[in-house]
Amino acid sequence: MAEEQLVLFSLGSEEYAISITQVKEIIQYKGATKIPSTPEYMEGVINLRGKVIPVIDLALRLDLATAKADDKRALIIETTGREIGLMVDEVTEVIKIQDSAIEPAPTGTGSGYIRGIGKDENRLLILLDVDKLFSEREMQEMKRVG
Repeated sequence: MAEEQLVLFSLGSEEYAISITQVKEIIQYKGATKIPSTPEYMEGVINLRGKVIPVIDLALRLDLATAKADDKRALIIETTGREIGLMVDEVTEVIKIQDSAIEPAPTGTGSGYIRGIGKDENRLLILLDVDKLFSEREMQEMKRVG
């Protein structure tokens, strides 16, 4: 049976997951330099070991309400050859889940970026496909700022 390793994180009261193969690192988020004329969900840019990386407020990107907490984390992911920071409320754990425990995403949800619903014990996890999270235009905008 095939299994997948996932990084779990929370946005508000919901749990989300991204394949660990797309997560380069997890850092404590201490704020970003805001860039004028960028989308509202773009927090700004950070300097991570000499690289300028755009940071996205994932809750805003997904139209979710979350509490304004000072102790946020950023998942540094790689998608379409770019590193991007995703600001999340909390990174909770890394788990392995069997492919058979992943259901297809409900139709009409998430513009294709929700790739499935994972069932782990008594909870449901929303599995994101980070390669489909941003449109081509949005990726161009991030390339412009970072």
